Amino acid sequence: MSKAQTPPVRTGMFNKDHPHYRWIVLSNTTLGMLMATINGSIVLISLPAIFTGIKLNPLEPGNVSYLLWILMGYILVTAVLVMTFGRLGDMYGRVRIYNIGFIIFTLAAIALVFDPFTSGAGAMWLVVWRIVQAVGGSMIFANSTAILTDAFPSDKRGMAIGINQIAAIAGTFLGLILGGVLASVDWHAVFAVSIPVGIVGTIWSYRSLHEVGATNKGRIDWWGNVLFAVGLISVLTGVTYGIQPYGNSSTGWFNPLVLSAIIGGVIVLVVFVFVELRVKDPLFNVRLFSIRTFAWGNLAGLLASIGRGGLQFMLIIWLQGIWLPLHGYSFESTPFWAGIYMLPLTIGFLASGPLAGIISDRIGARMLSFVGLLLVAVTFVGLLFLPVNFEYWTFAVVTFLNGVGSGMFAAPNRTAIMNSVPANQRGAASGMTGTFQNAGNSLSIGVFFSLMIAGLANTLPQTMRDGLTAHGVSHAVAGQIANTPPVGSLFAAFLGYNPIASLLKPTGALDTLSSSQVSTLTGKEFFPQLISGPFHAGLIIVFVTAAILSVVGAIASLAMGGKYVHVDEPVTVPAGAGSSNTASTDAGYDAPATGAIELSDV
Repeated sequence: MSKAQTPPVRTGMFNKDHPHYRWIVLSNTTLGMLMATINGSIVLISLPAIFTGIKLNPLEPGNVSYLLWILMGYILVTAVLVMTFGRLGDMYGRVRIYNIGFIIFTLAAIALVFDPFTSGAGAMWLVVWRIVQAVGGSMIFANSTAILTDAFPSDKRGMAIGINQIAAIAGTFLGLILGGVLASVDWHAVFAVSIPVGIVGTIWSYRSLHEVGATNKGRIDWWGNVLFAVGLISVLTGVTYGIQPYGNSSTGWFNPLVLSAIIGGVIVLVVFVFVELRVKDPLFNVRLFSIRTFAWGNLAGLLASIGRGGLQFMLIIWLQGIWLPLHGYSFESTPFWAGIYMLPLTIGFLASGPLAGIISDRIGARMLSFVGLLLVAVTFVGLLFLPVNFEYWTFAVVTFLNGVGSGMFAAPNRTAIMNSVPANQRGAASGMTGTFQNAGNSLSIGVFFSLMIAGLANTLPQTMRDGLTAHGVSHAVAGQIANTPPVGSLFAAFLGYNPIASLLKPTGALDTLSSSQVSTLTGKEFFPQLISGPFHAGLIIVFVTAAILSVVGAIASLAMGGKYVHVDEPVTVPAGAGSSNTASTDAGYDAPATGAIELSDV
C-alpha cells in the first residue's frame, strides 16, 4: 500500500472547515442513500402498472425472465458493484465517485421515463436502463457512509451514520409506499420521481462536498474485480432462476444450469478470496475480517438483510394477493393500498433508528443490535399466529414492532463496522458492507420464494382442484390446472393479479360455465380464498426460517464485542477510565493486534 494522501482542497458553496459542513454532508448523503434504495424497491409493488403500461403479460412463460430481471436487475448489479466503487473511492476520492454516481443515476431515470417501446422490447429497455441506474446507485451507496465517517468524529458517528443507515433501509420500505401511490397515477411516474431529486442532489453534492478523507493510491485489482463479478453474478443469477419450475419439479434447484451457476460461482468466489490475500492492493481486503467487529457485524447484517427482504416479499403477497381483495379492494387498486397498510413497519423503523444511533455513541452497538434482532425474531413468530384474514390492528402492531427492532439493529451495527476500520479503508469497508446487505436482498428472493413454493406445492394442487370442481369446472380441466407449477400462482399473488381467468381460457372451460360461475371464479374473492390456506402453510416455513436467521444474527451481534474504534481515531474515554480523552493502551484499554481499540459496553 502506498502512503495515504489527502486530495487537494476544492472550493465550493461550503468550505470543509465551515462549522456546519458535517451537517451538509449528512443531509446530502442521506438524500443520496434514500434515492438509491427507494429505487431498489419501488418497482416491487408497481410491477402490475408497469407491465400494463408496456402491454406485456409477465405471467406468460416466455415473459417470466423479464419479470425477474426488472425485479432483480437493480439489486443484483448493486450487490456486485458497491465494493468496486468503494475501493475506487479510496483510491481516487470518495466524493468524486459519489458525484459521478448521482449523474449516472439521474440520466438513467430520464431514459426509463421515455421508454419508446412496448411488449418485450419495452421490457428490455427498462431492464437495461435499470442496470445503468444501478451503476450510479452503487457509486452513491458505496461511498455515502465513508464520506460521512470522514466528516464526523468517532463519538458523533452513531447519530450521523444512524440517520444515514435508517434512510438507506427506510428507502426500501418507502419505495413500496411510493411505488403503490405513483403506480395508481401513471407507471412513468414511478421512474420520473427520481429525476428532480437526482438533479438537485447532483448540483448540491458537486457544489458542497469536499474530499476531506485520506485516499490510498494503488493499482486497480483487475483480477479481483473480474473474479468477484463473475462469481457473485453467477451465484445470484442461479438463485434467481432456482425459483422457476424445471421438469416435473416445482422449482429449478436441480436444473443443471442452476446448479452449475451456483456451484461454479462459489468456486470462483473461493478462488477470489485466495487471490485477494496475495494482491498488493486488493479489491476485497480479506484481512479486515481479522477485526472482530467488522467480521461479526457483517455476518449479522447479511442475516438481517435476508430476513428483511423476505418480510417485504411475503407482506406484499399477503396484502396484494389475499387480504386486500378479501376486504373488497379491486386487484387494480391493491398496489396503492398495500403500500399504505405497510406504513406501521416504516414508522417503527424511522422512530427507533436515529435514537438507536445516538445511544450507540454512548454504550456501543452490541446490546442494541442484539436486542433489536431478537425483537425482529419475536415479531416473525407473532406473524405466524395471525390468521391469513387478520384484524388489521394486530397486523399493524406486529409490523410496527418489527420496524422498531430493525431500526435498533441497523444504525448501531453499521456505525460499529465503520468505526472499526482504518481511515484509508473506509470506502472499501463501506462497499463490502453494502455488498453483504444487497446480496442479502437478492438471496432473500430465492430463499423465501423457494420456501413458499415448497409449502404451496404440498397443499395448493388439491385445494385448486377442489375449488374449481366445486364451481362447475370439469375434473379433467381442474386436474390439469392444479398440476401447473405453483410459482405461477405465487407470482400472481405477488403482482396482485387474479390468474384464474387466464388459466381457464385456453381450456375453453369458461364457455361451458354459467355467467354466475364465471363471475365467481374471476371475482375478487375466489382466488384469495383459494390460496389463503396453502399460503399460510408456506408462511409457516418462511417465518420460522426468518426467525432463526434473526436469532443467529443476534448472537453474531453479541460476538462483535464492545464499543470498537480504530486506533487512529480519537475516542472519548468514560469518566474514571483515565485522564486522556484519546483511547490508548495507557488509558486502561487493550489494543488488539489488528490495530484497533475496543471499549467494553457501558
